[in-house]
Amino acid sequence: MSQSLDRGLSLLTALAGGASTLDELADALGVHKSTVLRLLRTLEAQHFVQREGARHYRLGSALFDLANRALEGRDVRRESAPALAALNDRTGHTVHLATYEDGEVVYVDKYEGRHSVRMYSRVGKRAPLHCTAVGKVLVAALPEAQREKVARGLDYPRLTANTITTAEEYLAELARVAERGYAVDNAEHEDFIHCVAAPVRGPGGAVLAAVSLSVPKVLLDYDGLLALLPDLRAAAEDASTHNGWTR
Repeated sequence: MSQSLDRGLSLLTALAGGASTLDELADALGVHKSTVLRLLRTLEAQHFVQREGARHYRLGSALFDLANRALEGRDVRRESAPALAALNDRTGHTVHLATYEDGEVVYVDKYEGRHSVRMYSRVGKRAPLHCTAVGKVLVAALPEAQREKVARGLDYPRLTANTITTAEEYLAELARVAERGYAVDNAEHEDFIHCVAAPVRGPGGAVLAAVSLSVPKVLLDYDGLLALLPDLRAAAEDASTHNGWTR
């Protein structure tokens, strides 16, 4: 990657945290202010960056347009939308749609729950595979040799007291997920949230994505979470049908 491109991408990443001054951006990139100013002017001309007031810069409209077009290009997101919206409306809980990309979960759609507790997640955000219900569903769907390769390559950071921390534990969990057709995050990613997820399939039964329901533990205990499985599975099957899956 060219140095200018690398710095330009680093600049956009720095601005993702909010509006920043030229001095702040130069410090973040570790380069002279004149270099940052040159990059900013190029990005501003293409509307990837916009000036805010006299001293601050923020992300521009072209970046959001590009992100939206990229997400809309994912057919599974578009085709699954009616089923996910209906699941969110029926249960009142947060619904996620996620795909597998480069060894991580990527959230490609989200419907907020009606409760006051908000998930940290957002569309486009990445999440670990070993402690999310959607991650387990996606990895469990891989061919066995690839599944083992992925499991052996993870770092397994402990995020809560319930987080899986070894490849052996994870592989055993994946086998259970593959057998029963759904996965659970029992407060493994965030200690106040638990989730249940199921696969969204396409032609030939290939798993295209995973759909999940995420619920604060203060609203539902573990048994209450599992009681949502019929609704989740029905939505996953509906989404799968719209994506070309046939029994």
